[in-house]
Amino acid sequence: MLDKSKFEFRVGVFVFFGLLVLVYIVFSIGDFYVFRPGCRIKTVFNFADGIEKGSPVRYAGVEVGRVEDIKIFYDSTKKINQIELTAWVEKHIGIEKDAEAYINTLGLLGEKYLEILPGTKGSGLVQEGDVLMGNDTIPMEKIKQKGYEIALEAQESLDSLNEVMSKVKRGEGTIGKLMTDEKVYKDLSEFVEDIKKNPWKLLHKPKRSKRKKK
Repeated sequence: MLDKSKFEFRVGVFVFFGLLVLVYIVFSIGDFYVFRPGCRIKTVFNFADGIEKGSPVRYAGVEVGRVEDIKIFYDSTKKINQIELTAWVEKHIGIEKDAEAYINTLGLLGEKYLEILPGTKGSGLVQEGDVLMGNDTIPMEKIKQKGYEIALEAQESLDSLNEVMSKVKRGEGTIGKLMTDEKVYKDLSEFVEDIKKNPWKLLHKPKRSKRKKK
């Protein structure tokens, strides 16, 4: 018959290993990086564009980590507030020091994520705590404002064109007279016909009369 203390010990060991397996599964499903080697890098932006903690980090389009922290700090050199993102990335990736960082969007209105474009070979690799200067995206409000201004300019140009066409229809201006005045049209047609029959007239220069010296 099995000793009670030994039985309880075995049950305890079984429960302990079961909990370890459960924790590992939970962390894997939750995409945690406790069991994976990595490093933390920082990127600095002037505009965060709605990115949040937990947003994906992609290197050359492949997901390699997560944004862990976002904070606003004052840059005494530039004398402006800036945004600092702290991102965890897989250690084996090897991000170049001259790599470019952007805040991008999955689709037109999808999830925000940190995109890192590879740098040049031989420029050195980013180490723990190094800072990548980010490239700011244009805020959507500015894009909308610019689109509105372009639409206004296009409408003004269309109105001007309509006004010109109205003047032409009324026979105003040189083009209007040409289109509506039969005499002008007839004279121009005769001139064209004459040039077709006598093209040499285009090359002919009338002789200038010489003035007699006094």
